[in-house]
Amino acid sequence: QVQLVESGGGLVQAGGSLRLSCAASGRTFGNYVVGWFRQAPGKEREFVAAVRWNWGQTTYADSVKGRFTISRDPAKNTVYLQMNSLKPEETAIYYCAARGSAWPIPVRAYEYNYWGQGTQVTVSS
Repeated sequence: QVQLVESGGGLVQAGGSLRLSCAASGRTFGNYVVGWFRQAPGKEREFVAAVRWNWGQTTYADSVKGRFTISRDPAKNTVYLQMNSLKPEETAIYYCAARGSAWPIPVRAYEYNYWGQGTQVTVSS
């Protein structure tokens, strides 16, 4: 079993950048898929990006392509989400999630087994 801890959220102005981190404990990510989701008040949790840990294959929601980058650091057993050109409508709690290997990379929240506690991202206009 893996425990996930997110960090890096905060308040940023529209057009600004933030980098979120998802650190794993309990085991290495190994052959897991690690994803980022977000949930705004009154809305469903939505997929943002994911990475296949052992291969580095990535996938993104259309809404963040070209602005967000998911990456991994095996030495730190950590996944990052670099978010650039942030928009006010992207204000949400951002969650890290993980699951065992699957093809294709899952993009639905129910397909992930392990979740972090979330980190708040607020984008002011």
